[in-house]
Amino acid sequence: MTHPNDPKNPADKPEASNFLRHIIEDDLAAGRVSGVVTRFPPEPNGYLHFGHAKSICLNFGLAQRYKGRCHLRLDDTNPTKEEQEFVDAIEASVRWLGFDWNTHHYFASDYFDRLYQFAEALIQAGHAYVDSQNAEDMRARRGTLGHRHAPARRPRPDAQRPQLQGERRPGRRGPARPRPVRRFRCLDLRGQPR
Repeated sequence: MTHPNDPKNPADKPEASNFLRHIIEDDLAAGRVSGVVTRFPPEPNGYLHFGHAKSICLNFGLAQRYKGRCHLRLDDTNPTKEEQEFVDAIEASVRWLGFDWNTHHYFASDYFDRLYQFAEALIQAGHAYVDSQNAEDMRARRGTLGHRHAPARRPRPDAQRPQLQGERRPGRRGPARPRPVRRFRCLDLRGQPR
């Protein structure tokens, strides 16, 4: 016996959707974007798990649905844990799920110099800063879902910012000095610092 609300013909059943499709369709219809570009950015430091499969299907699937493209961008930012074996396994998993990246296969490390330039520009513009706290101090000041902590920022002269940013480059830091971290200012919806 069928439930009274079940459609008699499976073709009458509405297609499943989600908020991402609604956003994409609204943006395409309004002309805010001309196409869909997504990305799948795994770290090649292990084998993929169920959550990765979901992300592959979501990102490649949305690109496929809207005749766009999905970039396979490997986040190879920790070379001590990454191996070619994992890169090969990631590629095989994407293909096994029925997707292909075509010519859009990238490694984050290919763009380190450009990303570094972006960080320098943000620091110079005052939209980011270099945080020299050690890991223990950062952990102590880290907020929780219910309580937000502000980072311990020391005012620095503008001339000192590029020097501190330069210490982020490999080989520029002495063994006894903590590695500085870049922090970005959080803005509210009106573009004002929070």
